[in-house]
Amino acid sequence: MWITPDRVFYLGLLGAPTVRQMGSVLVYVSVAGSAIRIRLDGGEWQRTEMAVVPPYVPHQVMSESRMVIVMKVEAETVDLGALPPELCGRGALDAPAFVRRVRERAWESPVDSQAVNLLDLDFDLAVFGAKLPTRKIDQRILFVLGRIKEDPSAPAVAEEYANMVNLSFSRFLHLFKQEVGAPFRSFRTWKRARNLLNYVVNHNNNLLYVALGTGYPDSTHFSHTIRRVYGLKPSEIFAGSRRLAVYGQSAAIH
Repeated sequence: MWITPDRVFYLGLLGAPTVRQMGSVLVYVSVAGSAIRIRLDGGEWQRTEMAVVPPYVPHQVMSESRMVIVMKVEAETVDLGALPPELCGRGALDAPAFVRRVRERAWESPVDSQAVNLLDLDFDLAVFGAKLPTRKIDQRILFVLGRIKEDPSAPAVAEEYANMVNLSFSRFLHLFKQEVGAPFRSFRTWKRARNLLNYVVNHNNNLLYVALGTGYPDSTHFSHTIRRVYGLKPSEIFAGSRRLAVYGQSAAIH
C-alpha cells in the first residue's frame, strides 16, 4: 500500500463484502485473470474488471480472487467534472488500457526499489499517467480544509471554523458544501476515519489509543464509525495489514 496525504494505492485482500461509504473517489481494479462484483446504493450487482465509486456513495464489492487493487483520490483535491473518463464513471467501467496500466503499476511498484524516494515521486503521474485537474476552492474554505487535514482529530467544531473565516454558521455550512461537494459533518467524519491509515503505517493497533488519537471519545464510537466507512472493524483492518508492506511518510498522513 502506497499512501500520500491525498492518494492511496492498495494491492491486497479485499475483506468482507459489507457496505462501505468513503469520502474519496474510489477506483477498484481486479487482478489479472479475475473479476470483481460491485453494487452501488443497494442496486444490481455488476461483474467487471474495473469500477468507479463517487465520493460518499454506499457500495459493496467482492473479488473472485480475494485480492484487489484499489485507488483512492481525495475528492476535495480534484475537479470531479474534469476527471479523465476512466475516473469519472459510476459503477462498472470498460477501460482495458487503464486496467492494464494499473495492473502493471501494481506489480512493478516503485516502492520495490529502496532507491526510490516516494516523497519525490508524483503519485498521479506514476499511477494515472497525468496530473489530475485541481478543484478551485474559495480561500476561506481552503483554509478550513487545511486545518482539518493538518489535524483531523482536533476537537474544533463547525462554529469555530466559521468564526476563523468570519462567516456566520449557516453561511459557512452552505459555502462548505458548495465548495467541497459534501456537508461539513460528512467530510469531518471521513477525514477522521482516513486518519486510521496513519496508525496502520506505524503498526499501532491499540484500539483505545487509536480511538482517542483519531478524535473519538471511546473505542466503541470509533469502531462503529470505522465499520460504517470501511465496512470492516478496526481490528480486522489491523489484522489484514500485518503482512502488508505500507509505504508513506507517516507524519504527513492524516
